[in-house]
Amino acid sequence: MHPTNGKIDSLWRHPVKGFTPEPVAETCLTVDGFFPFDRLFALEVGPSGYDRDDPQFLSKMKYAVLARFPAVARLRTRYDEITERLFVDDRPFDIAQPAGRHALERHIETVLAAHEDYDPVAQPLRFLDIREGAVDHYRFTDSSKGFVSILNLNSVRDLSERMGIDLDPLRLRANIWVEGWSAFEDHAFVGKTLRIGEEGPRLEVLKPIVRCVATHVNPQTAQRDAEMVQALWTHYGHRDCGLYCRVVSPGLIRVGDAVDPQVA
Repeated sequence: MHPTNGKIDSLWRHPVKGFTPEPVAETCLTVDGFFPFDRLFALEVGPSGYDRDDPQFLSKMKYAVLARFPAVARLRTRYDEITERLFVDDRPFDIAQPAGRHALERHIETVLAAHEDYDPVAQPLRFLDIREGAVDHYRFTDSSKGFVSILNLNSVRDLSERMGIDLDPLRLRANIWVEGWSAFEDHAFVGKTLRIGEEGPRLEVLKPIVRCVATHVNPQTAQRDAEMVQALWTHYGHRDCGLYCRVVSPGLIRVGDAVDPQVA
């Protein structure tokens, strides 16, 4: 069966690993680049082994993320790249300055300590900024192939129906949401190329995204209320939802652009 064409429903960046997704109307993708402003920052929980001059991929559980602390969803964050401020529930923190980063760390520690089994004295938070290191081509992603992520919205709807719960796609923290594909047909695109728009970029589909318990957390309530990982296995025999892709030709992408799987 010839794959169906889709279109971009929305675009999302996640400046701080594990924290609030931010919608964007358009952005430029570069060859072998990451989604712009995505996973630039992370909050390390105690010493993790992270080396800013030689960063290696570490378990997400080394950081303050939803899989470890559902209370992270209680904090609504927004990054302003012009002023270098990170807003937490509308409170600005100047992350360009050591004092601003220190204040941010202490503020988030207070929230986590109030809602989680977390001791800020034993495991203090440290704000990490990949731009401070010697290696440019790195982000705080969950996979070494996590350059750009795509989510098929009909896959989420199909799983929602089977689980009997309305699943917010924000649980899956993807960059590009696509409408128009049938549920999970995108898993057959691995090894193929996606064309975005008539003159937009081309993306090589690398692999499906294996999901973890972060998806169990409701982004609105900060409660674990849906066992998506087990439901994926029960209903489909895998724990995958979405795709990781690599940009092989550059270009501008916008909400509404067509996403066309290229069939050899």
